[in-house]
Order: sequence, then structure tokens, then C-alpha cells
Amino acid sequence: MAGKIRQMIDSIIAQRAMGSSMLEKIIKTKMILKGVNPNKYTPESGDDPGVLEKLERMLTELSCLSQDPADASASEMGQSFAAKNQSAAPAVKKIDRSDIISVYSTKDTIDEIAKEISGQLALFDTKLLLFFSSSKFAPDEISRKMQEALPSAMVFGCSTSGEIVTGKMLDDSVVAMGFNEQSLIDAKIEIIEDIKDQNGVKKAFDSFAGHFGESVAEMNPKDFVGIILVDGLSGAEEGLIETIGDLTNVVFISGSAGDDLKFTSTHLYANGKSYSNAAILALLKPGTDFTFVKTQSFCDLGKSLHVTKADKENRVVHEFNGKPAAVAYAEAVGTSVEEAPNRFMHNPVGLFIDDEPYVRSPQQIKDDGSMAFYCGVGEGMELSLLESTDIIEDTRNAITQAKEELGRISGIINFNCILRKLELKQKNLTKEYGDIFSAASTIGFSTYGEQYIGHINQTATMLVFK
Repeated sequence: MAGKIRQMIDSIIAQRAMGSSMLEKIIKTKMILKGVNPNKYTPESGDDPGVLEKLERMLTELSCLSQDPADASASEMGQSFAAKNQSAAPAVKKIDRSDIISVYSTKDTIDEIAKEISGQLALFDTKLLLFFSSSKFAPDEISRKMQEALPSAMVFGCSTSGEIVTGKMLDDSVVAMGFNEQSLIDAKIEIIEDIKDQNGVKKAFDSFAGHFGESVAEMNPKDFVGIILVDGLSGAEEGLIETIGDLTNVVFISGSAGDDLKFTSTHLYANGKSYSNAAILALLKPGTDFTFVKTQSFCDLGKSLHVTKADKENRVVHEFNGKPAAVAYAEAVGTSVEEAPNRFMHNPVGLFIDDEPYVRSPQQIKDDGSMAFYCGVGEGMELSLLESTDIIEDTRNAITQAKEELGRISGIINFNCILRKLELKQKNLTKEYGDIFSAASTIGFSTYGEQYIGHINQTATMLVFK
């Protein structure tokens, strides 16, 4: 029966968006990233079995979200805290700038780092500490020492390929952000120890429901926000963020852990332990308003690359426009296949959604002429060839826009792609980039991939607090 796809799309959007134009845009974006473009289907459209299968899975997820939170049990791996008067006091919408604090250390040993960071927080009532650490530091020890330095706080983080802190871009350091009870009403973290555990997200969400007293599916995305830290070498970000997006309207934003370009192992930190091949999900109820920044510095060159054959799971494109991927890409760029890899950083490709690119960065050309990417690229995607522009100006404009939206900024968590960092270093612009973040408490790191609605590359995704 023609028109069933349109009917199912409308049903999913109606159930998930609940009349919110903001949520409707997010849900449509999720669908496009999953390979279903709502704009392509009308009541007269034919019913593609593959598309129907994808939509049926989405509807099945919706029907599974009715679990009573009282039936959910907290995970043994989780940590949580609640503000003392949480049940009596509403969320505070204005906080003092000192309620979110950023600190850092460039000391050589872990003992010195833990001592310096805890010293900077000595007069701050830290309830949650998020930290990003250079991979030069032993993972088990840095996690244990950071937790021991702040024994009453929830402490978690990950390894990096460079660090960001208020006014600076650093290497070989540890940066951290502390929240107190005014800036953070409540929070809980869960560790998915095996990132390939298909029930990992559901278990974590059940635990969140048990803690907060409402299902994650029913949470107001204006009141809650999620942070994901994930093993940057796992290649599992797409499945993780898609599963999360199917289960909630709460936005989870994140970066993939790095290891200073060694590409051997990345690490996540929580409970005083370190984890690999894992993911940390943190669900926060901030005491202030917040917004998101997704900024990528590229323009559209007007050249289309249609994905005609791909292995999305393994992040390989075999053909663009019916030709070997490397040949079609080289032709679009105007160079030879041999020289094409030299153009990857400045000429990635992007999937445009509402005139905004979601970047897919090429990694390498394989012997058979296919191209490996840093994130999944699905068959049927219409990608555009991109060209790099001005990271400094674009980032400054994005922060200015966020400030205008919120009225002011008290804190920023910045997940900045390693390829952006490499470009900034290549152009001697790291100081100028750091200067953009001088006016607000900031931490961040150079990532092996970014998450905002979907998994993307060569982007900075930021969580910005009022």
C-alpha cells in the first residue's frame, strides 16, 4: 500500500516531537543520518521494504519505552549524587560564574598533577569533576589518583590527543571542570564495559530511570543533558549514538577518546578505574540553562558524490557515482588518485541537512580503490565535496551566537576534532583558538570523532552552560 512510509514517519515525529519544532528538527536529522530522509516521501510514495524495516524498528523502540522507573534497578557500576534539597527546590536558572570552575596541571608526574588540581579546588565544593588527560599518563593510575584527590565527588573522564582549558590549547596535561550543587542539581553515570553489548544502553537507561524517578524517554530535553565518552578506536560510535537517539529526546553530546595520535589504545576513567572498548554515559540535570554548539569550518563546493556502494559498518565506501570511490573523489577534487590523500583534511565530504553539513572525513585509499572514512557512510547518501574555511572566525561566531541565545556563558565543554587541531597547528593558530575561550570556564580535548545527534568528523561539538 503506497504511502505507508509517509504515515510511519509522521507517526514517529508526532510521538517523539510532541509539537516541539526544535525536537522535530532533531528527530528528522536522526532519521536522515539513519538513511531515511522524511523530505523524500509523500502519501503517494511507494513503500520500500528496507525503509519500512528501519521505521518499524523505530516504532518498536517507542513501544518499549513504557517501563515503570520503579521497576528499574541501579547498576552496580553506576555513581550518583543528589542535591540535599532536590525534592523541595526547583532548578536554579541563574548561577554564579564560580559555580563552574576549570583547572589544569602541566606537571610531570601523576602525584603532582592530582595534588595541584585538588589544591586548585580546595575551596570549591566539588560534586562532579570531569577531566581529560594526556595519554602519556598511566591510565589506571591517573584514574585512581584523580578519584582519591576528590573522594566525595563523582569523577570521570578520558584520554586525549591534546587538551583545551580556559584560554589555552595544551599538550601533555590534565584539564578538569568542577561542578557544585548550584550548577548541577543531580547526575548519574553508567559504564558500558563492553561497547558491543547490545543491551548496554538499555541497562544504563533503566538505571537512570531508577535514579531520577522517570524514564529517560519522558525526560524534558530542556532539563537534562547527556555526555558520552567512548573508546576512540572502537569504531562503534554510530551504533551507540543511534541507539541512544532511538530511546530518548535528551541530547547526548560527546567526543571519542584519543591517545596522542599513537592509535594503539584509548582509555575512559571512572570509579578510580580505567576502561577500554567501553563507553561512559553521564546524565546530568544542570542547575542552569544550557545550549549546544556544532561548528565545522567548511563551505560547499557544489560537487555531489552519490554513495552507490558502501560498507557502512566498516566505514568503507566502494563507489561514488558508480565509479571506484578514489577515482570519483579525485575527479571531484581535481587531482590524481595518488595525490588525493593530501586533500583529505581540506576537502572532506559532508551530508547536508537543512543547509548544515555533517562532515565525513576520508582516512585512506585502499588498494582496491575504495576509501576508508573516520565514520560510517551509508549507501544512497548524497554527499557534497567541502573546502575548509576559517576555523577561528567560525568558532568565534558560534560562541557569540551561543552567548546571545543564553545571555551569558559560565562554562563550556569543547569536544574538538583532532583534525581541527592539526589544521590549527599547521597554520600556527592554536593561541588564537585558545583565546576564543578566555571569557568562560572551559575544558575540552582533541578527539577521534564527535557526537551530536550522529557521529561526525572535523567538527567541534560543545555543551555550553549559562
